Amino acid sequence: MAVATTTVGESYRKDLVDQGVVIKTEKLVKVYDMGATQVQALRGVDIEIHKGEYVAIMGPSGSGKSTLMNVLGCLDTPTSGKYWLAGRLVSELNDDELAHIRNKEIGFVFQTFNLLARATALHNVELPLIYNGTPPDNRIERAKEALRMVDLAERMYHRPNELSGGQRQRVAVARALVNRPAMLLADEPTGNLDTQTGEEIMALFARLHSEGHTIILVTHEPDIAAHAERVIRVRDGHIESDEKIK
Repeated sequence: MAVATTTVGESYRKDLVDQGVVIKTEKLVKVYDMGATQVQALRGVDIEIHKGEYVAIMGPSGSGKSTLMNVLGCLDTPTSGKYWLAGRLVSELNDDELAHIRNKEIGFVFQTFNLLARATALHNVELPLIYNGTPPDNRIERAKEALRMVDLAERMYHRPNELSGGQRQRVAVARALVNRPAMLLADEPTGNLDTQTGEEIMALFARLHSEGHTIILVTHEPDIAAHAERVIRVRDGHIESDEKIK
């Protein structure tokens, strides 16, 4: 199945930006070749998410939820259909261009933290700025600012093994914020945390949302999804439901 052809004027849509649309997908399809068979993970998904929204994406195992997350996070490309992120048609970009978009427009938070064990919290947060060539003085100040945003200013020179699980996840959130992305994409962010610490992280997301951040939370836990203001449920590669809950 061929990727859809771009028409003139679609590569960047100012009208979406003007309307506050951060994410827009049209008829997203993702097909995986599994030897002699094909698996259709996404079957024509249409989503629109606005700046400042707090959205949970839910679905059972095999629903297409993870595939959708990978496409929205520019970690994978659709087989067909279109995806605009912050006005740009990212479904047509090559791997290098997608890497740039991931670095600049998307802040990732994973359940496994993905921190460098020998680096301080400050250096871990600094990494995305190093990759995009931000000058040293500027990137250090921005990394400190991001750590202050997650209430970890006093722990910035500690390494991951000197931090609790909740503190490590806060470092990961600070790293996700440091590039001032269009959205935060959190994949099961409380999966490796105890209940109380998980609630603390969800309270942090609530605060970030109240400050204007766009948050997309991928989870299979209803109590975690309940922190969002909108829940999109995926089943068999389709959007099963999309409802405001707050």
